[in-house]
Formats: sequence, C-alpha cells, structure tokens
Amino acid sequence: MTAETTAATLPEGRYGRSGDRDSDRRLKVVGAVCGVLGLGVVAWLGGSYLLRETKINGSVPTFQVLSDSEVRLHLTVSKSDGQAGTCTVRSQGDDHAVVGVADFPVPAAGSSYDAVVTLRTTSRGTTAELLGCTPAR
Repeated sequence: MTAETTAATLPEGRYGRSGDRDSDRRLKVVGAVCGVLGLGVVAWLGGSYLLRETKINGSVPTFQVLSDSEVRLHLTVSKSDGQAGTCTVRSQGDDHAVVGVADFPVPAAGSSYDAVVTLRTTSRGTTAELLGCTPAR
C-alpha cells in the first residue's frame, strides 16, 4: 500500500461530517453578526447618554488659595439658553487628599455663566478642579 491509497481510504465519519463544517461556519457568521449588532447598541446607548449629559459644560480657568480653609475660583459655564444645572468642584491638598467638594448652582438664564465662587476646605487646598456639570432635570 502506498501513501496515496491510504489517504484516499480514511475511515468514514472519523473526522466529522461535511455538514458539521457548514453548520459551524453558519454559527460563526451568526455569532459575528450578533457581536457587531451588540457593539452597535452599546455605542448608541453610550453616545446618547454622553450627549444628554453634556448640554452644560464648564471649566475652572483660574483659582486662588485664600487661606487654609478657602479657595476662590472662577467658574465658567456654557449651556443652552434656559438650561439650569449644577457644577461640582473639588480641591486637593499637597498629599492629593480631597480637602473640599461643593456643588454650585447654574441659573437657567442666558447661554453662559461666569462666577467667582469660594470653596470651603478642611485644610489648605492646592488645586481647584471641575469634576463636572449636570443639567437640571
């Protein structure tokens, strides 16, 4: 017997049927389509959440440490006219521990809001950063 004749006479059913390969391929295609659709739904939900939550945007361009218990900061907010909200600001100390957090209301009037506000701290703050602004519900 030669190698060519041995390869041609492999036992029937030993390596699966050809129909199993077709169903495996179909299963892989269905899995890939479901995966792509699932990722699309997650991206759509995430995008709509981010767009809904970012109708009001703020920043803290400058701040000044007044004392061991106060930090004065300039809060600027851009928003849709008539959209009220709240901006959360925090300050950290030299050791990066949070020494003050406060929510500052943003009035509905106008499409922008500028204010100089004072953040009370438990010890000397060395930073003033905006954590985020949330539109009023």
